[in-house]
Amino acid sequence: MWWLVAAVGLGIPLVVTAMPEFGMLAAGAVAAAVTNALGAGTVAQFIVFAAVSVALIAVVRPIAMRQRTQRPVLASGVEALKGRQAVVLERVDGSGGRIKLAGETWSARALDADSVFEAGQQVDVVEIEGATALVM
Repeated sequence: MWWLVAAVGLGIPLVVTAMPEFGMLAAGAVAAAVTNALGAGTVAQFIVFAAVSVALIAVVRPIAMRQRTQRPVLASGVEALKGRQAVVLERVDGSGGRIKLAGETWSARALDADSVFEAGQQVDVVEIEGATALVM
């Protein structure tokens, strides 16, 4: 019974502080309560509590920290347009032109000043500079 009280007691700071380590310690307390229910002695219960808690902290915590520090996979805004294909509406060269990108008309310029793309051609958006797409 005391292990379940400890699990609930460790669950409260988990919710209040959002520190996952408290949840891992609470899981260790639940494992110790199960060990107690199976009839094991006090020493075995503490060993199970420590083993489960340490194992969870050693395995789950690094995964959680990695997820917390990773950049989101979902690109939005101008970043989402880079790498997409567009259709040339008006001739695009080193000095300018127009493309249809993501359903909108954009001014465009060829990344390589010597390249020329005629109307109807597919181009790849490499970069966005202000309101101009650099294409190739």
